[in-house]
Amino acid sequence: MTVRVLYFASLKDRTGVAVEQVEVPPGCDVAGLWRELAGRHPRLGEPGLKPAAACDGIYAGWDRILDGVAEVAFLPPVSGG
Repeated sequence: MTVRVLYFASLKDRTGVAVEQVEVPPGCDVAGLWRELAGRHPRLGEPGLKPAAACDGIYAGWDRILDGVAEVAFLPPVSGG
């Protein structure tokens, strides 16, 4: 199954791309996809980096199974005052 992956803000800077297509096996969850992406883009594997994920435009947990999902967006943590 092919999933379109979107990177925003500093994640885009870390990967050097805004969008890519990734082949994932059936039953893969967001965490599994992230591990795959960290293998492709080592700067995503830095300790403490755990962005928010959205599947087809809806925020999702890291245990969300990707079967039937067309697009996963990763958004870096934000802080403010």
